[in-house]
Amino acid sequence: MNKEKRALLSEIMAELGKEGGKIGGKRSLETMTPEQRSARAKKASDAAARKRTAARLARERATKGTLGRKTPRK
Repeated sequence: MNKEKRALLSEIMAELGKEGGKIGGKRSLETMTPEQRSARAKKASDAAARKRTAARLARERATKGTLGRKTPRK
C-alpha cells in the first residue's frame, strides 16, 4: 500500500473512531446492567490505583539513599 492510500485510510479510520467514541459511553449506559457497569468501574479504579502505586514506587526508588535530598550524594 502506498503512502497516499495509507494516509487516506488512516484519516478515514480516525473519523470513524471519533464518531464511535462519542456514542460509546451513552450506549454502554443503555445496554449494560448495573452489575456490568459496576464491574467496569471497579476494573478502571483498580488500574488507576496500580498506576499511582507504580509511580510512587518509582519515585521512592529514585530518591532512595539520598536522605531527603533531590539528588544522590557523590
